[in-house]
Amino acid sequence: MNVIETLKGLVGAEHVLTGESAAPLLVDWRGRYQGAAIAVVRPATTAEVSAVVRLCAEHRIPVVPLGGNTGLCGGATPDQSGSALVLSLARMTRIRAIDADNDTITVEAGCVLQSLQEEARKADRLFPLSLAAEGSCTIGGNLATNAGGTQVLRYGNARELALGLEVVTASGEIWNGLRGLRKDNTGYDLRDLFIGSEGTLGVITAATLKLYPLPIAQRTAMLALKSLDDAVAFLSRARAGFGASLTGFEVMEGEVLQAVVGLFTQLRIPFEGASAHSPWFALLELSDSESAEHAQSRFEAVLGEAIEDGLITDAAIAENIAQSKAMWHLRESIPLAEAALGKSVKHDVSIPISRIAEFVHTTNAALQAHFKGVKHVIFGHLGDGNLHYNVAPGPAQSEGQVLGQQDEIYQLVHDSVHAHGGSISAEHGVGQLKRDQLLRYKSALELSLMRSIKNALDPLGIMNPGKVLQS
Repeated sequence: MNVIETLKGLVGAEHVLTGESAAPLLVDWRGRYQGAAIAVVRPATTAEVSAVVRLCAEHRIPVVPLGGNTGLCGGATPDQSGSALVLSLARMTRIRAIDADNDTITVEAGCVLQSLQEEARKADRLFPLSLAAEGSCTIGGNLATNAGGTQVLRYGNARELALGLEVVTASGEIWNGLRGLRKDNTGYDLRDLFIGSEGTLGVITAATLKLYPLPIAQRTAMLALKSLDDAVAFLSRARAGFGASLTGFEVMEGEVLQAVVGLFTQLRIPFEGASAHSPWFALLELSDSESAEHAQSRFEAVLGEAIEDGLITDAAIAENIAQSKAMWHLRESIPLAEAALGKSVKHDVSIPISRIAEFVHTTNAALQAHFKGVKHVIFGHLGDGNLHYNVAPGPAQSEGQVLGQQDEIYQLVHDSVHAHGGSISAEHGVGQLKRDQLLRYKSALELSLMRSIKNALDPLGIMNPGKVLQS
């Protein structure tokens, strides 16, 4: 049997890409991983996905699911053997249903996150998952990696936003679990097995997701702070003062924002004088269900008290949507600035909030002791304990020097994360980047249980091999 010809018969010849047409989809967004494949196949329906996976199971062909290709851990890039098939969900973009009374939306896996947000807004609803890549990442990839983003503090990760899934299993069968139920205690939660599994157990083809009422008013503020310790202390006060209305709380090292505005000259830090060069900045957002006036008064009261007590040195409150977007644009431009300035050793970690400042102080000192002169690039979602703690070349170092030491840097940082009770992957997944490091930080029992699940759901080992767990 000619597999390529059979695939063309299943999905259409124009949707089986090989050679140069497939090449752009065989490299990850960061350019870190370059793979090879027999083809990139673009099915349009769940039935077509099922047929493709059945064919792959029959011929023992590895299947690598691909969403928007915005991942940072190589989870959607095949190896270099050329034996795998890349399964792109890019054509599966339909909004299948919106149930405003049940506050749910059912979408296909290839739907771009921003399109989903816009469809929800048309129905006078909010889909709160929000991240820098939302213009190109897809909901299938978001679920496969259990994406977080900027509003986890109030609404939770992708896992908390999903009520039901449709999945094509490793044998090509279709599990229809698209239930819009908040309560369903009828056995093992299969949905949660597939969310965060990075395509290693099956292919998510659709999801039923939670929607929320649109907030009556939102307020955004950027804060200047003397230290990360003060940011943590103010977060505690903000939670007490704003309660569930506190939607997001981001933190950014001052030098990081200076690099952003230096590179993207149309952007500016909304402070003058010394405040514009503060060691740390925070960005917070409040969503109010009462009125704009109520949101504004709460903001002013809590921020004013914190300034009087010295926790905040300065605050800029957005007066309109344009100013709010400009503040968020600063934060969301950090990964773009990093990419433009060259490769760095990236870490996506979570730490108990109470220990984040201690982790940063301790790890910064250890890095300087062992890799003197490296630059610390620190930002992230302080509200849920997730830091992007990246290590870049200093002024006297080359990119090659730092990348040449990346294994040692990873171990130092991740050992510190582990010592502070944290996780080496908060929202980016494991992929192939962190796969081997799980052996160091997960117990033998945890890994054995994970392998048991993998073997039970994918006995042939064809689903995204070499990701999350060693093959």
